[in-house]
Amino acid sequence: MKSRRISRWCVFGGMCLGVVMLSISVSKLHAANETEPAGDASPVGKATSAAAEAGSNAAAIAERNLIHIVRQGGPLMVPILICSFILVLFTFERLLSLRRGRVIPRPFVRRFLHQLQERSIDREEALTLCQDNGSPVAQVFAGAVQKWGRPAVEVEQGIIDAGERVSNGLRRYLRLLNGVATVSPLLGLLGTVLGMIQAFNDIATADAMGKPELLAAGIGQALITTASGLTVAIPALIVYMFFLSRVDRLVMDIDALSQKVVSEVSAESREARAKKTKAA
Repeated sequence: MKSRRISRWCVFGGMCLGVVMLSISVSKLHAANETEPAGDASPVGKATSAAAEAGSNAAAIAERNLIHIVRQGGPLMVPILICSFILVLFTFERLLSLRRGRVIPRPFVRRFLHQLQERSIDREEALTLCQDNGSPVAQVFAGAVQKWGRPAVEVEQGIIDAGERVSNGLRRYLRLLNGVATVSPLLGLLGTVLGMIQAFNDIATADAMGKPELLAAGIGQALITTASGLTVAIPALIVYMFFLSRVDRLVMDIDALSQKVVSEVSAESREARAKKTKAA
């Protein structure tokens, strides 16, 4: 158990480091592609401006990183970064928790159904096996085993009750991912609006008539938050829809397997088997 936890945190730490390194690389590439104002039209002026541009680009590449972009985006970049961290953390948690081998372990299901069909296990032993396994499908099976020997309606009701608890556990943190997908673009839009207000105020207080580059620079900095919010929201929405469909498939498979348990432990099936045995 400890080794599994360590491996999970190692994978998570490696992926977080990869995301940070990718963001830094993209930001540096973006800084390298930015252009600087041109110099004089003369050859000497062009050479001087080219040298100055090369030096400024080198400085921009050295200084332009993720922290610099966050500072440019303003204070609302902090909650957007928190949303991105939550997205990465719970995405990997759900990837590990919703593995089919963990939710519906095939060896346990096959052995359990085979023992029920062969009548080589009683109620107490079946309940012990389900409790020892502890998987979601075993919890649903335990709900059926607790109604052992009762009518099929009561057994199905036990499965429904256990299935609701299991499905709620499988859908854990999905609302959080949906919240990240909803809140991130709103935070980005709010940051852009505040940045635009600040940009217009700076232009109004400064002698900026005939200088559209000042307005363009302010708008560019303000749009950083919108781009960041959408960058977090789009993957969050995709991940939410993916996990939601995966949970629905797993619940349907668990329900199909549970019907086989009903046909083995209900009173009707046991009476039918007893009649066949007497007839034989």
